[in-house]
Amino acid sequence: MTPRPWTPGEGGDADKRHAPATLRNRDAIAAVLAGWLPPTGTVLEVASGSGEHAVHFAAAFPRLRWQPSDPDAAALASIAAWSAEAALANIAPPLRLDAAAADWLLDRAGAILCINMVHISPWAATVGLFMRGAKLLKKGAPLILYGPYFRKDYPTAPSNVAFDESLRARDAEWGVRWLEDVTEVAEAKGFELAQVREMPANNLMLLYRLR
Repeated sequence: MTPRPWTPGEGGDADKRHAPATLRNRDAIAAVLAGWLPPTGTVLEVASGSGEHAVHFAAAFPRLRWQPSDPDAAALASIAAWSAEAALANIAPPLRLDAAAADWLLDRAGAILCINMVHISPWAATVGLFMRGAKLLKKGAPLILYGPYFRKDYPTAPSNVAFDESLRARDAEWGVRWLEDVTEVAEAKGFELAQVREMPANNLMLLYRLR
């Protein structure tokens, strides 16, 4: 099926989802994005979920055009509902987009942001993120990840171990990933890891740039 954009009118108040973690992490994420995002252009947010991050960041960065996306119909309706309420000129209708799919319905972006997807999706979604990202971005452009990761030679938080176990119990294809495995895929697709930023609640922000 070819992805399609949703219009804000397709989402009403009853469609709104709320992700409690968004209120806790959005300002910390925005503070890092301020130094990592380009000053203008389109930011493709992959796996936008409820849409709360999208409207918050669109408001925080008015010179950037925010393009939310998600593969889930209920998420798309929620994104549309939050977007309609925010009524921001720089937030585009959400796209139905599966990170593992071959067709993303876009031919370019100035940056890609992906929050809390890598651990709650099959590994093919992470591979697709970098594969398709390499085709959309220009040299030096950022692909930014946020979420929990294991790292070699770093102590692992017990909460992340427990989280990993709960994810794998829900779906054998999910789980907290190793930073080194993600970076190996990124490098194979033409990216390099430029920065790793420690974040609250044992999360990381990862800045990859296309070589």
